This record gives sequence, C-alpha cells and structure tokens, in this order.
Amino acid sequence: MASKQFKRYLVTSALPYANGPVHIGHLAGVYIPSDIYTRYLRLRGCDVVSVCGSDEHGVPITIKARKEGVTPQEIVDRYHNIIKDSFERLGMSFDIYSRTSSPTHAATASDFFRKLYDEGKFVEKTSMQYYDEEAKTFLADRYIVGTCPKCGNDRAYGDQCEKCGSTLSPEELIDPHSAVSGSVPVKRETKHWYLPLDQYETFLRNWILEGHKEWKSNVYGQCKSWLDGGLQPRAVSRDLDWGIPVPVEGAEGKVLYVWFDAPIGYISATKDFTPDWEKYWKSDDTKMVHFIGKDNIVFHCIVFPSMLKAHGGYILPENVPSNEFLNLEGDKISTSRNWAVWLHEYLDEFPGKEDVLRYVLCANAPETKDNDFTWKDFQARNNNELVAVLGNFVNRALVLTKKYYDGLVPACGELNDYDRETIAEMATVKGSLESNIEHYHFREALKDAMNIARIGNKYLADTEPWKVIKTDPERVKTILNVALQITANLAIAIEPFMPFSATKILKMLAVEKFAWDSLGSVDLMAVDHRIGEPELLFEKIEDDAIQRQLDKLEATKKANQAAEASQKVEDQKEEIPFDDFQKMDIRVSTILTAEKVAKTKKLLKLTVDTGIDQREIVSGIAEHFSPEELIGRQVLVLVNLQPRELKGTLSRGMILMAEDADGKLRLLGPDEKTVNGAIVG
Repeated sequence: MASKQFKRYLVTSALPYANGPVHIGHLAGVYIPSDIYTRYLRLRGCDVVSVCGSDEHGVPITIKARKEGVTPQEIVDRYHNIIKDSFERLGMSFDIYSRTSSPTHAATASDFFRKLYDEGKFVEKTSMQYYDEEAKTFLADRYIVGTCPKCGNDRAYGDQCEKCGSTLSPEELIDPHSAVSGSVPVKRETKHWYLPLDQYETFLRNWILEGHKEWKSNVYGQCKSWLDGGLQPRAVSRDLDWGIPVPVEGAEGKVLYVWFDAPIGYISATKDFTPDWEKYWKSDDTKMVHFIGKDNIVFHCIVFPSMLKAHGGYILPENVPSNEFLNLEGDKISTSRNWAVWLHEYLDEFPGKEDVLRYVLCANAPETKDNDFTWKDFQARNNNELVAVLGNFVNRALVLTKKYYDGLVPACGELNDYDRETIAEMATVKGSLESNIEHYHFREALKDAMNIARIGNKYLADTEPWKVIKTDPERVKTILNVALQITANLAIAIEPFMPFSATKILKMLAVEKFAWDSLGSVDLMAVDHRIGEPELLFEKIEDDAIQRQLDKLEATKKANQAAEASQKVEDQKEEIPFDDFQKMDIRVSTILTAEKVAKTKKLLKLTVDTGIDQREIVSGIAEHFSPEELIGRQVLVLVNLQPRELKGTLSRGMILMAEDADGKLRLLGPDEKTVNGAIVG
C-alpha cells in the first residue's frame, strides 16, 4: 500500500449540515468515495474506524428554525434522522454516525477551546459589529438581509447572495436590515477570540507544500493559493444563542464558531464509538484520511490542522481527497432552488436500486473536473453496463450450472490456452484495482472491477458452453467451473462499490464473504458445492421511470423561473444628456496578464493593452474568472475613468461586463478580433 506502513486507519467524512437532506452532489463528492475506501480497507483486514455525523450548529439552522416557527433543536433532530436513515439505506458503512449536539461533543469542543485559551493560543479582538437594537442581539452576517450589489436580489444575506453566488459582507448590502426584527441594524463594539493562522504559515507550508505534494491538484493548489495570499487570524467565536457556549468568563451570549466546533466532531464521534479513541487520533502509526467536498478544503487543510497543531498531541491527516462539483442536467445543484436529486426521495422512488446510484455516481464522479449527472446517462449505465454486462454474466454462469449440473459446481478438467489466458487476465486486475483505490482513483478502480465481468462475458461468448454441451460435455464442466470462479471473484471486487449486489452474488453462490487476498484465485468455489437459486442481479429501467424524474425537474425549473420573474427588476437610472455619454471613452483592449491580488478573494490585477498604452486595472472578478482564462481576451475598457488606488495598485480604467439573471458575469468584447484602441460609441 502506501510507502509508510500504518497499523490502523481513521477515515472521516465531512459532517453533513443538518438544515436539509443529502443530495447526489454530496454523495459523489464525499460519501461514495469514503465508503469505497473504508470497505476496501475492511476487506483487506485492516484496523479501520470510519466516522461521520451531523453538523448541527450555526446560523443557517437558526434562520430555518425562525422561518418555520420551531426550535433549532427540532430542525436538527428532523434532518439528522433523515440523513442518518438515508445513509443506512444506501449502505454507508460508518462505524458511528454521531451529531455535534451530543454531550460528548459539547465537552470535547469546550475542553479543546479551553486548552488553547489557557495556553494563550488565541488573540482577543474587539471590533464593531452589527447589532439589532429592537431584538437586543448582535447579528451574525447571515442575519443581515438586503439587496445584492451584484445582481439586485433583494433577499441577499450579509455573507452571500444565494442567487448569484457572490461572497458579500454586510457593508456591501443595499438597504440592509435585520432578519430578526426587520429594523435597521447599528454597529456596536463586541469582543471575540481569533486563531492566529498567520502564526502557522511556516508549519503549513512545510507540512503541505513540501510534505504532501502527492495530494490531489485541486487540494494542493487551493492550499498553495491561500498560503501565498497570506493567512489572517480567524474568529473562533460568534454572538449567537445556538451552539456550544464559549467556556470562559465574560463570554455570555457567545458560542464557538461552527467551523471551529464542527471538525472536532470527528474526535467526539470517535470517542463515542470506542474507549480506545486515542490510538486513532494520537498514534503516529495511524493513517487519517479526510473525505471532504471542494468547498471544505480550506477548513480541513488550513484551519483544522492549525487547531490540532496548536493543541498538540494529535496526528494530522495523511491525505484529504476532495472531488470537484457534480452538476445536474447541465445546471449547478442548488439547495435553495431545489435543483437536486435528494437521496431519501431517490431511495423511495427507486427501491432496490441503491447500487445503481452508487455505481453511476462513482462511474461519473467529478474527480478531476466538474461533471454532470443526467437521468438519461443514469438509465444507460444501468441498462447497458449493470444489466447487460455484470448482471448478464452472473446470470448466465449460474443458470447454466443449474441447468446442466443441478446447481453443483462441476470439476475443472484440463485447462487449454484460452482458459489460462482468461484466468491470467482476471488475476492481473487485482494489482490495478488496489493501486487505484489506494490512490483515490475510484472511477478507474470501478472500471477494473467491472472489467472482471467483461472478461467473464467474453469467456462465455467465446467458449459457447450451450453449444459445446452437445458434443463435449466434459469440456463444459471446465468452462462453467472457470465461469463460477470468475463470479466469486466479482463478488470480492465489486463489494466496495456495490455492496448489495456483492451480497446478492454471495447468496446465489451460497457462500460466505471472501477475504480480499482471495481476489484472483480460481479455487474459491469447491467442486460439488451446491449453489443457490439464480435471480436477476439488476433490472432494466424503463423510459417512463426516467421521464417522471425529468418532469419533476422541469416543474422545479418552472417554479424557479416564476420566482425569479417576480423579483424586483432594478429601476432605470436617472437620465443623462447625450454630452455626458460622449465624455465616456470606451476602447477595445486586450488583457495581457492577470493575477490574483494578495489577501483578497475578489480582486484580480490585470495588465491591458488599450491601443493607447499598457496599463493596470484592478477588477473585482476573481470569483467569476480564473487568471488563466482571461489572458488574451479582448474586452471593452472605460479608459478615462478617474484612477483609483486599490490594494497598492493604481487602477486606471474599468472592464465592462454584463450580468445574467443567475448572477453570472459576462465579459463584453468584440465578436471578431479587433484592433486595440478601437473606439466604442
């Protein structure tokens, strides 16, 4: 396996947030990969603990509770149970599915904070934050609502606009007001505790950039970007009444910030699972792997390791595999727009097809780039791969054994060259399958496992036992013996990916689960062993079942369009004289260079050739465009805008853009290559 030898494994899966159910994006990004890896380790006979649980604190939960007129506890109880039940029905093999509202977690998180506080690891800061005088409470950013300055959405939050996806601050909102009382908030002084991440930059650089170059490029690259931009102290407390109270004097009305509290949930879950929890968290011969979503990279690779380092005594993750995003029918999955395939609904609407979803989400996993889930592809993969390849081979091998030998495994006679070639080809799959799983290449690993079924199908198609039985019945005994050995191997190879189907194969073979080391063997099925009754491993999915899902999404799309159409359209601005318009000097320009501005999330520094000169422009588009995709683009630039200094750069001009209804920015430029400096008017 890995070059360093480990005695045990700790596998953590990102804690799903308990303000809604789990959807296929979560599954493809985190939970299916985590379960494949965990099941593989167990088949290898490794000492492995897999932990997960519901993340139950934070502002979004209190907002949802307030909207529904219930308590936050009622919200988290509801969704914790939905998520836990859905995971169990899908076959997720967590050793424990815990929750951050548990007494163990409250004690663990409090003790963790207190140790860092007592050792002076935090920085206390007093700042001005928004306060609701009517409700007499400080407002977290999510409790401040106003109009988004980017897209005009009048229901944007103080930290994000869920319509266009822009990251915001309360100061940027137009007409901000309190989501609690509706009043206009004022600023008041408040004190919070901060983890000085800047003090851990050297440690993080050595640990990640030098020590873990093998990490996936998206994880390594995002960490490098954050470190190169310079880390800032991060708050670990919030003014809120829902969460774990800050365990120090003078902290009344303050709770631990959810992103300090949540990852400690991995530790408390392990504590609840076993009294030997410390050997999984504090032994250098334990390999810890975090399975997370793309949007959680910073917290698991920068913040949580800094917390563990500050505390001392804990191991750090050996790897943090993270996938990209999964889209749905060409559109971004969105909880707020209900544009998703919810796991609990899928399980109700496709009973007995748990493995089909597991298979499709792994086969189409967004491991290196964003990918798209479509219902037509789902149907095609089921019918053309699971039914026609895997199911077809297993069924033929078992049915022919029943038909010709009354279900008794026939003896294997002398092997010919083709038999030996087939067995050798099957045996070579093991090495590739192991390597791909251990390097978190689960799509390729699934192809390896399915390749065994393809080898088996080809073997039966080429040897044609249904014809040979008429002329050489002894030869058929060898053919079906080999086919049954391949079937037994399939039960091993597919178990991490499709556990229900593996169990079904074992039942039809009437055998117990095999150890992973048996993969590649051709003596798994003993001569004269009686197999069970054959049954179909998979069934075709008909067009009407798929159409129901497409109709469901179409109804969602129409509801979203109606909601967007009803939103307030920004009024026309004040009329201006033609002479004022004439004053604007807009030129076709080419972007020569582009780079992120250090210590900012939104700003890019661009060098543009305006035809007049080459100049620098600072533009707040870093969340919409990468520097690489901008270089060489022709754009329209307002060149005679009064210069303004931004983050140490004199910005001379403005890039012109348009914004879609969904908040996506579009660069304006000529349809065809145009000379730089051409005047637009």
